[in-house]
Amino acid sequence: MNILIIEDEAKTARELKNMVERHDDQLTVTGIVPSVKAAIDWLKNNPSPQLILSDIQLADGLSFEIFKSVPISCPVIFCTAYDSYAIEAFNSYGIDYLLKPVDEDKLAAALRKYEMMKQWMAPKQDIDYGQLETVLSRLQKGYKSSLLVFSNEKIIPVKTADIIFIHSSGGIVKVHTKNKQSFLVNEVLDDLEPQLDPYQFFRANRQYLVNRDAIVMAEHFFNRRLVLKLQIETPEPIIISKMKAPELMAWMQR
Repeated sequence: MNILIIEDEAKTARELKNMVERHDDQLTVTGIVPSVKAAIDWLKNNPSPQLILSDIQLADGLSFEIFKSVPISCPVIFCTAYDSYAIEAFNSYGIDYLLKPVDEDKLAAALRKYEMMKQWMAPKQDIDYGQLETVLSRLQKGYKSSLLVFSNEKIIPVKTADIIFIHSSGGIVKVHTKNKQSFLVNEVLDDLEPQLDPYQFFRANRQYLVNRDAIVMAEHFFNRRLVLKLQIETPEPIIISKMKAPELMAWMQR
């Protein structure tokens, strides 16, 4: 897959290129351009890329001007330091909106989203409109990229990509992270669940929300239940009821 990067900061452009190529060796960055004018010239004189990664505020204007000047046939993942352009971005071929500094896990998730959309939009005899509706709803709803947690009277933002699981016990809710730290959060799981991307987080039971990337395996348990094993130890086993098990298996295969 050929990708064009539109970015006026050379260091950021190199970092994006490296992250893309680490994600999948089948991805090729065919061009890096630093301005609105250079991007318009590139798109007019080269075969269309299959995906564009674009900053918004460039030295000679906003990147939206590019897509008004040159018709494109590919989606755009916007990477910007500003959160005020989200609506316009999704009206300008945008399929994701990443804030700088770009987190590699979030970029990987955006690239997976593109691949998922490409598969679902490919011509098929039987279109699953339920799945299509799910994709569109995910694009339209902005899920949280960070949660505010509390530690020693400090309020700390924790990236959702760094969360392994969220656990509730005895009315206390804690966020557990990749580096094996845990933090209190002032929201219950019922309120946290709709704020998190359902592609990435699964409500295992009344006590646990788990991150897809943290799952090592699911094992059979008593009475047709399952038990989830994560990358780090959990306060108690994560038991999936026999009613919830099919939902988990379907989610793990997305």
